[in-house]
Amino acid sequence: MNAVDQIVLQAQDWLNLLLHFLSLSLMMFGGALTVAPDLHRYLVEQQHWLSDGQFTASIAIAQSSPGPNVLYVALIGWNVGMNAGGIPTALLGTLISMIGVLLPCGLLTYNAGRWIHAWRDRLVVRVFKQGMAPVVIGLFLAAGWVMAMTGHHGGTPWMLWLLTAVSTMLAWRTKVHLLILLGAGALVGALGLV
Repeated sequence: MNAVDQIVLQAQDWLNLLLHFLSLSLMMFGGALTVAPDLHRYLVEQQHWLSDGQFTASIAIAQSSPGPNVLYVALIGWNVGMNAGGIPTALLGTLISMIGVLLPCGLLTYNAGRWIHAWRDRLVVRVFKQGMAPVVIGLFLAAGWVMAMTGHHGGTPWMLWLLTAVSTMLAWRTKVHLLILLGAGALVGALGLV
């Protein structure tokens, strides 16, 4: 995992990080992973606070760990903080990122859930729920695209796309357990094919 050089974050930078997480929190339809493309754009490409490797590893470690998908946000905050000076700033980065992501979407989810429950028999609620499905799918596709383009370190991109397509079809059309697909993907990656 390649790292960025030591970075210096001022109070305004920490505030900007919090504001960015607060704004992204309101777009997390379908889960925390759906905002990964914008996090990559902001933290890796725009601010240069994380490397591609740190970003991808944060998501990979969190996804392989038990618990909610939002754990990758804590690891990203931790890595930003570590790049800015060590464990005290890593703890600050973790705290800022988690508060920023959880507070707005938690409040929105609570209030939307109450509204949906109160009006569940109305056409507008059913239309809203059905209309959100394509949005969630699009956000997941964008997250997958960012992970694929920043995550492969060997082989050719067409192999990565072939593996993705085969895994998707197997998961969708067969009863192959997802852990078997995950293990096969890890093996192909360890062999350097993708």
